[in-house]
Amino acid sequence: MTAAGGEVSLRKMGLASLNLRPGENVLEIGCGTGQALPLLAQSAGVQGAAAGIDLSEGMLKAAQARLAKIKLKGRVSLAQGDAVCLPYAGAAFDAVFMSFTLELFSAPDILCVLSECRRVLKPAGRVCTVTLSQPEASTFMVAAYGWFHRRFPSLVDCRPIPAAALIAQAGFQIQICLNKSLWGLPVAIVVACK
Repeated sequence: MTAAGGEVSLRKMGLASLNLRPGENVLEIGCGTGQALPLLAQSAGVQGAAAGIDLSEGMLKAAQARLAKIKLKGRVSLAQGDAVCLPYAGAAFDAVFMSFTLELFSAPDILCVLSECRRVLKPAGRVCTVTLSQPEASTFMVAAYGWFHRRFPSLVDCRPIPAAALIAQAGFQIQICLNKSLWGLPVAIVVACK
């Protein structure tokens, strides 16, 4: 399995854990080229809505092309913006999804992003993150990855974070925490309720 294939598999596991239901409104933060957006839109159904936000205009153009190709362009709204200050009204979404995104933010900004997630979620809303996880004990792969991240941060941009602890610190109630692996690196799939 390729690294990209492993990421796709973990993303699908996260989406399954989020357990979206027809009629729900869902936001993907850091939607990139829109790989998860079709699944989000299909899960929300015609009664619900899916939205994606990303910093990169180029990524959003690729997402628009992907959605147009599979005839879902009108069912998903896309916005360019920063998750530190989401351009959405409070209580607009039933669920928020992030896949290999939260660990891209600086340590202080992670709590700001999670605070914004709480703001845009409905009272019973939930968040799901798929993140590189900070292991209790280092392995060769974790040490090697850390070395590359410190020296080449533009190429190896994600870094392991204690996702479950940060999500709980932001006031969410952890419902699911699955520990997985991607090429020897620990990955956490966390689902939490507001």
